[in-house]
Amino acid sequence: MAQPPIELFGVEILEPVTTFTDLIVSAVCFYAFYWLQKSGRTKKVFVFLKYYFLTMGIATAFGGLIGHAFLYLFSFGWKLPGWIISMLSIMLLERASIEHARPLITKKLAQTFRVVNMVELLTFIAITMYTLNFRFVEIHSGYGLMFVVLSLQLYVYLKTRNTASRYFLIGVFWAAVSALIYMNELSLHTYMNHYDMSHLVMAIAAFYFFKGAKYLTIVDPQDVKFALNFNWKIF
Repeated sequence: MAQPPIELFGVEILEPVTTFTDLIVSAVCFYAFYWLQKSGRTKKVFVFLKYYFLTMGIATAFGGLIGHAFLYLFSFGWKLPGWIISMLSIMLLERASIEHARPLITKKLAQTFRVVNMVELLTFIAITMYTLNFRFVEIHSGYGLMFVVLSLQLYVYLKTRNTASRYFLIGVFWAAVSALIYMNELSLHTYMNHYDMSHLVMAIAAFYFFKGAKYLTIVDPQDVKFALNFNWKIF
């Protein structure tokens, strides 16, 4: 359902709630970046996570302001920078998961994940730039979250019961819910359409990714456990 524009201080704003919910995601991501920056953590996994939050914050702010609120001032192609930055952010989250799992997997497998990570990023950026179709951004995000992040963090969790991995898995769950809302166009109201609802759930996912980053510790192979009892807290 298309949202009627509003006028604020003489400025027309298209899709106002969609813009606002995009900025909520940005706020969560920018806070997470600020926290990680202030924490002074310098290991690769923290660097990847820090810049994941920064780029995702920029992508959602750009998407909200240029892709929605003020698109009438730009051509449709101006959506592309936000899309590309969001793909870069997912790549960084994938790299963080690879780095987090690295002590528990072989060097060859870790290198394979890194190479595939770059190949799929460049491939989907090229296709997206050629087609100007957001569907390929969705496919890239789905692959990165559901195949790379989910599989690696689940492996780490099963081996070590790592608290950070549990939060990352919860984050992936909420990201999947967000995608399902968007793809099925589930809406409550003109001013709470599928864009708005998916953005709000995306903010929840970003919050859990932040909790994962906040509680992340470097995995020690000596901590490997094989117990299969699950005790996940979704809320």
